[in-house]
Amino acid sequence: MARRDRMSGNEAVSYAICQINPDVMPAFPITPSTEIPQMVSNYIANGQMDTEFIPVESEHSSMSAAIGAEAAGCRSLTATSSAGLALMWEELLLAASNRMPLALALVNRTLSGPININCDHSDGMGARDTGWIQIYAENNQEAYDNFIQAYPIAEDARVHLPIMICQDGFITSHAVENIELLETEDVKNFVGEYEPEEFLLNPGKPIAVGPYSVVSYAMEAKKNQEDALEASKEVILEVAKKFEAMSGRSYGLFEEYRMEDAEYAMVIIGSAAGTAKEAVDLLREQGKKVGLLKIRVFRPFPEKEIANALSGCKAVAIMDRCESYNGNCGPLGMEIPAGLYRNKVFLESVNYIYGLSGRDFTVEDAKGVFLEIEDMVVNGTEVKQHRYIGLRK
Repeated sequence: MARRDRMSGNEAVSYAICQINPDVMPAFPITPSTEIPQMVSNYIANGQMDTEFIPVESEHSSMSAAIGAEAAGCRSLTATSSAGLALMWEELLLAASNRMPLALALVNRTLSGPININCDHSDGMGARDTGWIQIYAENNQEAYDNFIQAYPIAEDARVHLPIMICQDGFITSHAVENIELLETEDVKNFVGEYEPEEFLLNPGKPIAVGPYSVVSYAMEAKKNQEDALEASKEVILEVAKKFEAMSGRSYGLFEEYRMEDAEYAMVIIGSAAGTAKEAVDLLREQGKKVGLLKIRVFRPFPEKEIANALSGCKAVAIMDRCESYNGNCGPLGMEIPAGLYRNKVFLESVNYIYGLSGRDFTVEDAKGVFLEIEDMVVNGTEVKQHRYIGLRK
């Protein structure tokens, strides 16, 4: 039976880790994810779990140790933020190319510089092409639920890839919300035991992990990795169905909020979706046909599904909490228009940059975006692309 509790996002993820009881967790502290290894180590010290906790000297080492543990046949994970993820860069690519289904709890924080510890998505988005599955949460409940679903997705034989479970630094990681926790026995049964087919410490079947890949095989390995990432979409949806049967909470590749007859839509990731939903509700009360599409799964990118969801709209605001420094748009601002074009869905779109380094994004900001794209369609008003929201004069 589920029970209600009040937890921060970091507490919720740490409790999910405790319930899963993985084999190995190497970690190095960095704000705002520091509480996760701290809380897990407390669970271990109190005898509530028997995970092997490894304090290491850097984030590069924590991911290296997680890869080594996973290669040896252990279910492993770590947690990090911002520059910690950047220091792991080399190892992120190795974890994916070696097909290690380990998990990473990423608490999103801006990458320096200038030096700043607040939330944006530059760390996760910076790692978007490393071959990891990436799933984002709007709130603490989703952070908890997503982590419970992580291993059944990553360890599926059709996938066998690492998975990044992301939540917004401070906004969800440190804010306390009412959430519903599952019984530990139900979580254990849902996640199951990790039984890898091949692993280094199997004396009856020696294997090599991470050998030099010659030209004759390297390209095929990358294509297999891409095929597995694409296959993970189906697995993500299958796991979500099983999770719904257990918890009553439904998840997909993205959430459609009041999109049934929407003419003007916003696409957004993370905690700001809650702010945008409030704006949608207020504008609906005024008779405006607006809706929201909240991306949950960013990698693999659900291009066709998003194009279909937006096909009835006249215009879409594409919201990026990250700058790509390409002079044109952010990451979502690249992905979505390209996906719409490839799927022959043609509508007006504007890319907005918001919330960098913790800058506030308000309900009034969100309402203004909706009204601006409506004005663009109805009155032909020119709207500048790659617009920054809340920029100081």
